[in-house]
Amino acid sequence: MVVSGLSEDEIAFYDALADNRSARDVMGEPALRLIAHELVQDIRNNITVDWAHREPARADILRRVKRILRKYGYPPDLQDAAVQNVLQQAEAMSAEIA
Repeated sequence: MVVSGLSEDEIAFYDALADNRSARDVMGEPALRLIAHELVQDIRNNITVDWAHREPARADILRRVKRILRKYGYPPDLQDAAVQNVLQQAEAMSAEIA
């Protein structure tokens, strides 16, 4: 899916969130764009170089992702898969930052 007006990182997070069609149908593009933007901002501001290898740092990022998804009403039955997709994107993004 092509989503204009988002950075490359935001598009990756958007795709991770929109991976489930019912989430796209329930949330809609504007909400998913907003969530993707906030996730990128929050993860960039809080990620550490070794976060993927340190359990407390990884738990903090996981908590932040879940909080943002709840804040915007991401469907609870789809959150687990979305969180895993978002964490994969966060790992990819942190590899680029490092």
